[in-house]
Amino acid sequence: MFRISQFMQEVAEPTAIGPIRKPPGPVVIWNLIRRCNLTCKHCYSISADKDFSGELTTEEVFRVMDDLKAFKVPALILSGGEPLLRPDFFEIAAKSKALGIYTALSSNGTLIDEAMSRRVASADFDYVGISLDGMWETHDKFRRMVGAFDKSLHAIRLCRDLGLKVGVRFTLTQDNFADLPGLLELIEEEGVDRFYFSHLNYAGRGNKNRKDDAQHRMTREAMNLLFDTCWRHQTQGLKKEFTSGNNDADGVYLLHWVREKFPEQAAHIEAKLRQWGGNASGVNVANIDNLGNVHPDTMWWHYTLGNVRERPFSTIWPDISDPLMAGLKQSPRPVKGRCASCAYLGICNGNTRVRAQQTTGDAWAEDPGCYLTDEEIA
Repeated sequence: MFRISQFMQEVAEPTAIGPIRKPPGPVVIWNLIRRCNLTCKHCYSISADKDFSGELTTEEVFRVMDDLKAFKVPALILSGGEPLLRPDFFEIAAKSKALGIYTALSSNGTLIDEAMSRRVASADFDYVGISLDGMWETHDKFRRMVGAFDKSLHAIRLCRDLGLKVGVRFTLTQDNFADLPGLLELIEEEGVDRFYFSHLNYAGRGNKNRKDDAQHRMTREAMNLLFDTCWRHQTQGLKKEFTSGNNDADGVYLLHWVREKFPEQAAHIEAKLRQWGGNASGVNVANIDNLGNVHPDTMWWHYTLGNVRERPFSTIWPDISDPLMAGLKQSPRPVKGRCASCAYLGICNGNTRVRAQQTTGDAWAEDPGCYLTDEEIA
């Protein structure tokens, strides 16, 4: 995740340069259940409104959580499918909080009515993320449910009013690009705490809809809007977090934005970006799916590193006998093509790698999702 607001703060009030981040353990995104009441167009888990066999039991989940705590995992993002459909979901959330782990809920929001919002609030989540794929008509089309937008927006308001930190997730495609300005206005009007902008990654249902991925020009326009909006919030003292994900070229693009608008801060921001270090898949970000399979991140469901029923997560994650994990943990990564010759490899770290693997079969090929020009990476 690229914390845009953090770098805007650095432009306004520079702080000392530190070492490259090395968290004690990876953030784990855990797809506890594959069942979902929606069938979203870009779903990476290809969920459906039915039960899937072989999912981890409550006892198995708890055993894994004890291992994650011992492995110093700092945060759990409880996801699905729709995690609220899992009968023991709030038991799992309570266990995570009792272990002292930062605990977030990732939901589509359609099931969070007044009663459910009170249960969510009583669980004391550190963060609740709800997806909006555009404004009313666009969102309902993506979510394949009439009225989905109204339900999700209602959920956002309920969580906000109960004092929870709530954020909106948005995945950019050609079909919802035009909705981004209105959505940014909406989250400002509604007092939403965080806006997470996700680039479309070639995985799951998103992979099948690769032809709908936003063209690079649209991506650049979207990032310009996001940077300008975030900077306006910074100058106006508005406390809102802007983040992006699934395309670490955003860091390099921000550097070019700073060079144009605040050239006196460019060297500092570049140093801070190199301190950030770029993509963390397979290093500081991990995924466990509903069956207990471990993946380098949520977009690698087609590639399994091991299963927590057979080996502890703490044994699977540091194992570099797997060639993909060996490469992801290598610094610099063994990337090829434009990525290998890029002057800013130390900032983006070769990006997510899954787009290259899905399009060429080679995880180390140049990233087809990089929207920077040859001149910008020279």
